[in-house]
Amino acid sequence: MAAPRTLRNAPPAPLLLLAIETSGRTPSVALQRGDEPLGDATGRPGRSGAESLLPCVDAVLARAGVAVQQLDAFAVSIGPGSFTGLRVGLATLKGLAFGSDRPAVAVSTLEALALAAGPDELPVVALIDARRGEVYAAGHTVGSGSVEAWGPQECVYLPEELAERLTGPCRIAGEGVDRVADAIVAAARVDVRALRGLEPRAHQVAVLGARALAAGRGVAADSLVPHYLRRAEAEVQRTGERFEAP
Repeated sequence: MAAPRTLRNAPPAPLLLLAIETSGRTPSVALQRGDEPLGDATGRPGRSGAESLLPCVDAVLARAGVAVQQLDAFAVSIGPGSFTGLRVGLATLKGLAFGSDRPAVAVSTLEALALAAGPDELPVVALIDARRGEVYAAGHTVGSGSVEAWGPQECVYLPEELAERLTGPCRIAGEGVDRVADAIVAAARVDVRALRGLEPRAHQVAVLGARALAAGRGVAADSLVPHYLRRAEAEVQRTGERFEAP
């Protein structure tokens, strides 16, 4: 029998991607091969430290029968969000990728949150509680696995400031919604629908990360830094600057 013929220019094998989300109250991890989800795990709410995140990583890999060395790439929620949570997520990713040249991608937490709201004809403004009566927010249109910018640009807003920037009917969603929904609805000149109970999850980070990798946007893991958007209070006191440089 003749040996099987080797096909030339065969498409590359889908990347095996591990995604980490630690920007909010509930850390999570997801594993994906190409566009195919292979599993996920969620830690205990309020426990964004390594004591909650690493067991999630171990559980997801064990259920899929995958070793860390077999991973092809990484994705991480880069912020804005909890300063401590973002640092833990990045440190964990860099530890897993240490000593390898496997690419990593940074995914906007607000984009992941918008994707969690699901596709709809109405755009969505993703919100995260920024304390001090403010929210981190950005507007997006959401398709099937895709997120595009719409309306308010990523920034820190007072509810009334955000309402002024809404140019059409939309949804608002995220961890900041419960605190600011009434103020935004009252101040907005357009119809606003509040989606409650949504948090960013590693599954959305994996979907957006896989698309970024396919577009060639992978970088060295050790080059990633958190995107806090607003500086920590100690840094504000030191520099006089309230926001990070773009």
